[in-house]
Amino acid sequence: MRKRSLLRPFTVAVLLTVLTALPGRSQPAAVKLPDWAKAPPNWKQKTLGGVQIWSDQEVFHQWRIQRNDVTGHFRLLDGDDRRHAWGALDHCRDKLDRLRRDRQLPPMDGTAVIVMHGLLHGHSSMRKIARYLDDYSAYEVLNISYASTRRDIAGHARSLGSVVASLEGIDRIHFVAHSMGNLVIRHYLADQLDRETGRLRDTRIGRVVMLGPPNDGAQLAKRYGNNALYEWVAGDAGRQLGENWEQLQQQLATPPGQFAIIAGGWDDKRLSNPLISGADDLVVRVEETRLAGAHDFAVLPVVHMIMMNDPTVQRYTLSFLQHGYFVAEDQRKPIPKL
Repeated sequence: MRKRSLLRPFTVAVLLTVLTALPGRSQPAAVKLPDWAKAPPNWKQKTLGGVQIWSDQEVFHQWRIQRNDVTGHFRLLDGDDRRHAWGALDHCRDKLDRLRRDRQLPPMDGTAVIVMHGLLHGHSSMRKIARYLDDYSAYEVLNISYASTRRDIAGHARSLGSVVASLEGIDRIHFVAHSMGNLVIRHYLADQLDRETGRLRDTRIGRVVMLGPPNDGAQLAKRYGNNALYEWVAGDAGRQLGENWEQLQQQLATPPGQFAIIAGGWDDKRLSNPLISGADDLVVRVEETRLAGAHDFAVLPVVHMIMMNDPTVQRYTLSFLQHGYFVAEDQRKPIPKL
């Protein structure tokens, strides 16, 4: 009997590992865990933090409850990405509640900044800018993760909504996102709009800083959207940036509050992608980042994939969150509303 009890969690772990290693598109159904696997034994171990198969669902300070987008099971990670529990959602919640009591963790309060990565990235790609915001402000900085290639934008927006709903004690929420993460935020905001009043149901939403956002789709994705390799790698969300852009665009909201955009590009084409027309950051054209109503707009000589690590980008981001401008009020470059 003892041998069987040890083999059961091992068998489930192997099954989940095999399933999550499978490449490809979003999985239509989750594996249903048997009752004995809803609260399996846990060995506190280091993880990768969630790369392409995990989406954060609930956040408390640096603690995160994540959902596996292939199997449907959950896990609880600390700020160093160590797993403290896994199995059913209630089991992970109970474990976090016990940890909060045992460690006397303080409640969250004040203003939070949700930091979001883009397509094919994980939350580690935003670690430097998150650390900068944490070091130079009093914000509760939450660097969240989502399985960018496993679901469409609507699915990612639902996960973001779950994270926002879990932020008890927080009275203001700002966003900083890279690339496709901005479209997830815009879809979430569209989901939050009250159709009768035109206002957001969650009144805590504040400012948004967009880093290299494909606000008008992405020329590269549109060009290669029908390519089988691109579809296999980028998944449903990647296709929405390309061949399905027109449908996606109708599901996105313009942030009702103050938002700002940082694009990458060189006017002299010193560094550019020959497959893209116009100034670009090697992935997204400057013109594709623009969105009517932006409170401030800047073009900096930065490369798309690593722009969030640039000191000027980080400085501009914090300045806008705190003051509503990148450099100074009289130097703002707004994009007029249509």
